[in-house]
Amino acid sequence: MADSIPFQVNATEEGAVQRTLEVEIAPDQVAKVFDRVLRDLGKHARVRGFRPGKAPRSVILKLHGGSVAEEVERSLVGRTLEPALEESGVSPIVEPTIDAPPPVEGQAFRYRVALEVKPEIALGELSGLPARRPAAEVDDPAIDRELESLRERNASMVEEPEEVGAAPGHTLTIDFVGRVDGKPFEGGSAQGHELELGSGRFVTGFEEQLEGARAGEDVEVRITFPDDYGNAELAGQDAVFQVHVVSIRRRELPELDDEFAKDLGEFETLLELRERVRADLEAGAERRAQDALERSVVDALIERTEFEVGPGLIDRQLQSRLAGAHQQLQASIPHERLHEQLARWQEEWRPQAEREVRQTLLLEAVARERGLEIGEEEIDAQLAELAGEGGPDAAQLRKLYEERNLIEGLRAQLRERKALAWLCGEAKVEEVPDS
Repeated sequence: MADSIPFQVNATEEGAVQRTLEVEIAPDQVAKVFDRVLRDLGKHARVRGFRPGKAPRSVILKLHGGSVAEEVERSLVGRTLEPALEESGVSPIVEPTIDAPPPVEGQAFRYRVALEVKPEIALGELSGLPARRPAAEVDDPAIDRELESLRERNASMVEEPEEVGAAPGHTLTIDFVGRVDGKPFEGGSAQGHELELGSGRFVTGFEEQLEGARAGEDVEVRITFPDDYGNAELAGQDAVFQVHVVSIRRRELPELDDEFAKDLGEFETLLELRERVRADLEAGAERRAQDALERSVVDALIERTEFEVGPGLIDRQLQSRLAGAHQQLQASIPHERLHEQLARWQEEWRPQAEREVRQTLLLEAVARERGLEIGEEEIDAQLAELAGEGGPDAAQLRKLYEERNLIEGLRAQLRERKALAWLCGEAKVEEVPDS
């Protein structure tokens, strides 16, 4: 950053988390910056009638006045903002908003900075917070359901004989052409489409009319698109589909025995598989129980600790959530639909974003009050866990984190976890049934 220049600053407290800085730079300092900007611009300016770099200052100012003012403003703000924040003892937690008029040569330059700061949090008694922890129990019916799910996922598809009619649960391979008023419509035709009868994937009435059909048969299906159908051009319209049933298949579940366990590749007997399923379900139940405990502790802490949260922090958290959703879903949802959904989430997710901000600020305050710190060995252990198998080792990952300035962010996350673990250890926990 360029060297600072003299300025005067006045800080005003506008609210619990809002501050305003008014920064003033004297006319002589403004003139110096104008001179420098004009001099730099003049070195490269090409003006008809003058040799390169020899055009008078007045001509340069007349030709490039707007861009000169912009560059002067950028320089004046850039060289005074950070020192003004330091002198005022104000630490913004989101990007400040700057209101600066165009600078005028021969006049003082004044600009305002609106910013948010961290709230002051007065923590009450931290021991004995009320908390609820669901029982992490796994019964035999839960194991049976998971084994049945394994059978479903490992089922094979068997083609039915020609005389068998289609019924719910069958998977049909079909070719079809749909028409409205005798004309095919976009998206109404397909070849080799697979449809499970009873799945409800097609418009109401379509699948039902295929029941009883046999492989090789042609069926005429008549439906009416609902009034609220996603395609407005088809909403409320009658359509006729010519459907050819290519094949009919059924799912055939494997027997639940030792051979099934062996086919999964890790077990010799069904009993071994059952015990693994039990262990996995118990680990999942334990994670869910711990998540519920931690959430109830944070809820109790939020409820009894009042403090103001600035809108900028909430907006930043909300935008982070929306960006994550966009990245995750952009490959699977059409662009227009995705942005419509994101617009809805913009409002629906705001309360959760505020809760996340409050949780972060509170856990940071708890860690500070309890003197909880994260040592380098804890950083290394976390990086080793993140490295896992098949990726960069912990040393390479640390180097990457250091190059991208991510170490302090990781330290803050671990500090939050430590504060949450301390609160849970000190909480008054009520065991409740698993819902």
